[in-house]
Amino acid sequence: MTLPESNGNGGPVRLDGPWTHRDVAANGARFHIAEMGDGPLVLLLHGFPQFWWTWRHQLPALADAGFRAVAMDLRGVGGSDRTPRGYDPANLALDITGVVRSLGEPDAALVGHGLGGYLAWTAAVMRPKLVRRLAVSSMPHPRRWRSAMLSDFAQSRAGSHVWGFQRPWLPERQLVADDAALVGELIRDWSGPQPRRDADDEAIEVYRRAMLIPSTAHCSIEPYRWMVRSLARPDGIQFNRRMKRPVRVPTLHLHGSLDPVMRTRSAAGSGEYVEAPYRWRLFDGLGHFPHEEDPVAFSTELVNWLKDPEPDR
Repeated sequence: MTLPESNGNGGPVRLDGPWTHRDVAANGARFHIAEMGDGPLVLLLHGFPQFWWTWRHQLPALADAGFRAVAMDLRGVGGSDRTPRGYDPANLALDITGVVRSLGEPDAALVGHGLGGYLAWTAAVMRPKLVRRLAVSSMPHPRRWRSAMLSDFAQSRAGSHVWGFQRPWLPERQLVADDAALVGELIRDWSGPQPRRDADDEAIEVYRRAMLIPSTAHCSIEPYRWMVRSLARPDGIQFNRRMKRPVRVPTLHLHGSLDPVMRTRSAAGSGEYVEAPYRWRLFDGLGHFPHEEDPVAFSTELVNWLKDPEPDR
């Protein structure tokens, strides 16, 4: 694999490719996006410990299929603003829907992986008029996530990194130690056993460089701190109650059968929160990053579903 270079003074984030880079303002902050194609908007939301570049395979696939594909960096990550606060899921979801509005679109199909999937679920509940369709990978519905982490010992152990993030300062230091070596370890450990197409040492180096941007490690961890520390707080209880509202847009739920971070039994069953066509797709032999481990299969599934005028259950 040939490692992409950053263009101009874009540092490790604005990597060259068939896409274009720019910044948009939304919800009181500035967000970096990479975009290509014309048509209905598909907004791609990355997870941890990554940034927009995780969607490098899906951007051209979606553009070729007739969509306007946009991958954004979440607040505090990549080329987006690193604000001192605002990392609770409700505010992060408003970042996402704010970007949809800033792009001049009436709505978007949201595609989220990991934390990005958690926020996509949230946005579909909080701002349903701005979400046309919902596709989530490697993340259950937030209420399902909460239940599994609290009541399923196997899931709690699989998500042990989330508990570890609750310590002050140490997780940030561990993430950036030895040129962010832990980022590479997490991506390898969380991937399935099949040889990854390009997530070798060179591709992982991209994610390591992005994590080394000042304050990124801290901002990447803050959403997970909120998710745990708010469990017994009024704001967390209110959020959990708010997420009882059903998702009322067609939903595609994608998952790797060998995901060691989010167990299949934890993710399955999220359809109970969807009052619309819901499709569950399990990728056999893949881990936590199906969109990178087998990008052709993932992109094909996503594009076919997005183009299906009547996605069935």
